[in-house]
Amino acid sequence: MALPVRRKRQSQFDRAADGSMTLMEHLQELRSRLLKACLGVLAGFIISWFLLAKPVLSALNSPYCDLMRKMALDSSHHLPPDWKCPLQVLGPTDYFVLQMKVALWVALILAAPIWLYQLWAFIAPGLHRHERRWAYAFVGAAAPLFAGGAVLAFFVVTKGLEFLLSFTPSNVSTNLEVTRYVSFITNLMLLFGVALEFPLIVVLFNVTGMASARRLLGWWRVAVFLFFAFSAIATPTPDPFGMTALAMVLTALYFAAVGFAFLNDRRRSRRRRAEFGDVGDDEISPLEYAVDPIEAAGPIDTVPPAETPTPVTRPRPLDSGYDDFT
Repeated sequence: MALPVRRKRQSQFDRAADGSMTLMEHLQELRSRLLKACLGVLAGFIISWFLLAKPVLSALNSPYCDLMRKMALDSSHHLPPDWKCPLQVLGPTDYFVLQMKVALWVALILAAPIWLYQLWAFIAPGLHRHERRWAYAFVGAAAPLFAGGAVLAFFVVTKGLEFLLSFTPSNVSTNLEVTRYVSFITNLMLLFGVALEFPLIVVLFNVTGMASARRLLGWWRVAVFLFFAFSAIATPTPDPFGMTALAMVLTALYFAAVGFAFLNDRRRSRRRRAEFGDVGDDEISPLEYAVDPIEAAGPIDTVPPAETPTPVTRPRPLDSGYDDFT
């Protein structure tokens, strides 16, 4: 009696990687991962609504409120006991909707490990092993760069508000609408965070072989000009402080990316030299072959003559009473 053979059960990742999953199974997996990601964001939203939304709103309003407090102290040298930050709300539901938006943004940040993992688990089976390795590195570098851009934007707003509000005449009271003010800060933080991802594009050009490190270094004048032009448009204040801060950060990150490109090119050249020697990519490698000496052949034995063939007997005619089969 033959024993049953136990087959090793493939994981869902292996089945998606080798292409054995059907279209319906892929759709079911996508639905499952979207549901898990949404549940993670929902849990983060509940936590941020009750614990983090109000502190985050207070932190976003702090640059404007601190400046208003400073201006009130400069004008009257003391604050009244009932002094409040002069922020306005124009609609009955505006602040409620604003708090929901802030809670959702914080929830996306809190639940980022969950929905990023679900996204990666759905995409990773279609990538090669080295592509997955580079994806880990790029995601690991993109998160701190985006966070650094958001912090830089908040710092620029803190310094730029004083310059902008200094043009307000004395007979005009400054009362900003809270929804527009918070949208202004968050949009600027998003813009600065995305801008600081540009060095990753430079590194991607080098990793994929589209541009060498020397070519990237040759573009530094154009890159610096574009950085300053972008900073002049992106920063909300016309003073040179915010523009210079963003442009200098982008320039430093660009040269850091070029330095990484030089290291990557050196590693790639060492590997190519180990495999192909000193032959360039556009050169034909020399053919190396050893010439073996040809020894003298021995004498050839004589072939005996063929025997004389025997004559074939002539067959009898069919009218003799038999043929070849009878």
